Amino acid sequence: MSARNSLTAAFAGAAATCAGNGLARFAFVPLFPALVTAGWVTGAEAGALGAANLAGYLLGALGAQAAGRRLGTRPALGAGMAGLVASLLLCAIPGGVAWLLPWRFLAGVGAGVLMSLAGPAAQRAAPPSLRGTASGIVIGGVGLGIAAGALAVPALLLVGPSTAWLGLAALVAGLWIFAQPRFPADPGGRTEGGRPPLMPFLLLAYALSGAGLVPHMIYLADFAARGFGLGVTAGSGIWLIFGLGGLAGTMLGGRAADRIGGPVAARIWLGVQVAALALALAPWWPALLLSALAGGFAAVGISAVTLAWAREVAGPAAGALWVRATVGFAVTQAAMGFGFAALFGATGESHHAVFLGGLLFSAMGFAATLAPHRA
Repeated sequence: MSARNSLTAAFAGAAATCAGNGLARFAFVPLFPALVTAGWVTGAEAGALGAANLAGYLLGALGAQAAGRRLGTRPALGAGMAGLVASLLLCAIPGGVAWLLPWRFLAGVGAGVLMSLAGPAAQRAAPPSLRGTASGIVIGGVGLGIAAGALAVPALLLVGPSTAWLGLAALVAGLWIFAQPRFPADPGGRTEGGRPPLMPFLLLAYALSGAGLVPHMIYLADFAARGFGLGVTAGSGIWLIFGLGGLAGTMLGGRAADRIGGPVAARIWLGVQVAALALALAPWWPALLLSALAGGFAAVGISAVTLAWAREVAGPAAGALWVRATVGFAVTQAAMGFGFAALFGATGESHHAVFLGGLLFSAMGFAATLAPHRA
């Protein structure tokens, strides 16, 4: 396959991660305070919706390889995109938390399938010299989706939450139309290069990073909007800063891992994550701006770093190691999504309690990067 065609597959993968993680999952963050303000759900219920989405992401990540093997790469990715569009359309109906829970779960399932399959598929389509570039493009779609959602949601909310959900559905449908004919048409769900090394500290660091990122990924915009009383528009602005940080983290992550090695790069990115959570605990709202920028840099960039680290230690078997890492990340995010939702409700919707918990998990993830990195 030519370099042009291989990057075409990567851009299709970026459209998938933009739709799945960037829009269908993470555009919920600036919607969180708007749904509470409009009376659709309470703050604790909105946290539960975020947790349900993380649980769906876990199921999607676990089932992605089987779906790829059974359907093939292109149909499996198309099914994931279809699930996203359906979930967003159904969320436009104001039926309360009981109605919204299964559809936020479905959005998570679709995003998990897309995130697990799109990156390895783009790497398979690329020659060895372009695989790093291809994976960076795919993961960069997450940051682009976050930024797009942060820009689109405030304008859509001028009409109301239902319009915001419908607008997101239209954006995802457009990405699906672009990506579907460009997805690689290979047998999906396969891994190359035999059994990957165990790399327990890689898996542990990435999993703990996932747990520590839950506060930013669910509560950040609400912290600005309701916690600091800045309003829904300011919450969306904070989320845009998070997305811009994510773009920077993605662009630098893979390159840094190639230059200084995966373990050192992971140490740097987890250190930034620790700083982001610590900044969120400051009593001044300007610190939340820096927290959002650093949090986005860490949240999206750590995926690029971990994928590059997996490629460094596992070679052709990097795809299998990446799937393990993605599942571990999804497990801890799902568990702590519900854990932090319970904590948020039990503490009278204390954002500081949630971000303190995230700081503890992030610090443990950073400690895992200091361990010897042998298979």
